[in-house]
Amino acid sequence: MHLLLMHFEAYFEVFKMIQIPVKDIIAKICAASGLSEEEVKKKIAEKVEHLYGLVSEEGAAHIIANELGIKIFDVSGELKIKDILIGMKSVDVIGKAVRKYELREFATDKRKGKVANLSISDETGSIRVVFWNDKTDDFRQIKEDDILKIKGAYVRENNGRKELHLGDNSHVIINPKGIEVNVRERPEYDRKHISELADGMSAEIMGTIVQVFDMKFFEVCPKCNKRLRLHGEVFECDEHGHQQPSYNYILNLYLDDGTSNIRVNFWKQQTQRLLKLSDEQILKFKDSEYFEKYKTELLGEQIKILGRAKTNMMQRLEFTADIVFTDLKPDQEIAMLDHAKEIVLDTKEIINNTSSKTKNDDDEFEISEDFLE
Repeated sequence: MHLLLMHFEAYFEVFKMIQIPVKDIIAKICAASGLSEEEVKKKIAEKVEHLYGLVSEEGAAHIIANELGIKIFDVSGELKIKDILIGMKSVDVIGKAVRKYELREFATDKRKGKVANLSISDETGSIRVVFWNDKTDDFRQIKEDDILKIKGAYVRENNGRKELHLGDNSHVIINPKGIEVNVRERPEYDRKHISELADGMSAEIMGTIVQVFDMKFFEVCPKCNKRLRLHGEVFECDEHGHQQPSYNYILNLYLDDGTSNIRVNFWKQQTQRLLKLSDEQILKFKDSEYFEKYKTELLGEQIKILGRAKTNMMQRLEFTADIVFTDLKPDQEIAMLDHAKEIVLDTKEIINNTSSKTKNDDDEFEISEDFLE
């Protein structure tokens, strides 16, 4: 066993710096091996037990992937945006500049300089790119809709979001010849009061949780994620036949912002973000009363949601979350809702003599203090 752990020690040194949720590792193993989610989870549990608990569930998942010859991540070559992970270094990516923000100057007790950012997209997603100091010279040359080939960037987390940062060894090629990028269309989320929502509207809302309902779980096919049908004592997929079910789930609650309230639907990934729990932890709620504690803890919490309003079968307006943000700064969020004309720089002391402008959340520029050290 000791030799086995030593064999994977170097491998773990790489992945421990790169944050990959266990559910994503399992999904990659399922896709590459043809195993069901339940089969992969069983292998992971057996590996943890075999190693006497000396590796985490994440570590065991990486071992299983390695034994099956499956690459969980590969930072060689150009990556798609969806495959970029926090902690990666020397990242190469191609994307279209879809939103460019204002260059800012800053000063703290430890440092002063310039910083700018823009958003790039490809067919798999979007990510923010941050330019520091001399790299802002490249930023000035970029226009929206330019194709950017970024080489040698590193990835950091800022308020739960992945960001590409350009270091001394990074560089940007603007509109490289022969390269086109198909951008996945994404809705524009304008900040709205709940009372302003209408059917079909994509919006950003913020409010307080005032009521939480029990979760609902659904058996789904581990291969196509479609709902399974129970035939006798076995579950059947219309496309893949008999399957050991995986589970999808939904959490409903009421959100109130003082102007009105609305029922909000959180499907699987957004339920995990809201509760700050893994898929494995949430599945324990299926057969127990353990969720009651979390229902109580959610009451009174302020959250921000990007999503879409839709009239349901009962002719009532409801809201489905595309992404949810917790741990808000209420004063800052209220200021944004009232169209405050300033850029938020989250540092101890910022000296900013540039002019301000009206903005929505997409214009928000939060810089974590550790970036400025």
